[in-house]
Amino acid sequence: MDWLLIPFEVSFVRRALVAGVLVAAACAIVGTWVVLRGMAFIGDALSHGMLPGVALASLAGVNLLFGALLSATVMAVGLTALGRSRRLSQDTGIGLLFVGMLATGVIIVSHSRSFAVDLTGFLFGDVLAVGAGDLVGLAVALALVAVVSALGHRSFVALTFDARKAHTLGLRPGLANALLLALVTVTIVASFRVVGTLLVFGLLIAPAAAATFWARRISTIMLVAALLGGLATVAGLLVSWHGGTAAGASIVVSAVLLFFLSALLSAVVPSRG
Repeated sequence: MDWLLIPFEVSFVRRALVAGVLVAAACAIVGTWVVLRGMAFIGDALSHGMLPGVALASLAGVNLLFGALLSATVMAVGLTALGRSRRLSQDTGIGLLFVGMLATGVIIVSHSRSFAVDLTGFLFGDVLAVGAGDLVGLAVALALVAVVSALGHRSFVALTFDARKAHTLGLRPGLANALLLALVTVTIVASFRVVGTLLVFGLLIAPAAAATFWARRISTIMLVAALLGGLATVAGLLVSWHGGTAAGASIVVSAVLLFFLSALLSAVVPSRG
């Protein structure tokens, strides 16, 4: 059992574990809505569309979170506006914004040799370098996501399964959709500097998708997704410690493998709670 416990005797690995669990919990809540509503492409677009703002913030010498928030807000507003167009399908608008923002970010990065080196950090983060301040920020983001999700639960459910009925019941599906985009934005922005956009997107989609094989109730899906995300964090950190692999990427691979394992097992044991 030493191989399982020794890595977590090191302080920075313990902090990485806490950070991963916090991100997994926030992503379980938001990711459940993303998966049930078929918003995975939106999550991917938001996570990678932050690059221009992050690059500009780096060049200007300001906090990267401000740049990330600026880009993510532009993306969210753009997605909301294009979503109202009857001439364009939603995925077309998302694709255009995604490619446009990402290409703009690459152009900015190409003019900064110093930031080009940090591009790997943008994608994969550095979960092993998490500090106490980062953990506080993640905890605050998790609390905000949990509160908003709880308060808007009824509207989110109606929007997810029958948007027309939500409108009939006066639940304002437009506002609910905007709040969901805001939740995705908050989760990604709060987490990317610590764990990178790849890890955030991986934990946003894979555990929630895996949980749908085992649960029907939304609250149960969120709980199972959080447990699977936490398990992926532990497994990824162990693989990283013993195998010398990148911690963030190892966590993402673990989460994706858990999804495929869930898919296989659900075919054999089809019971769902």
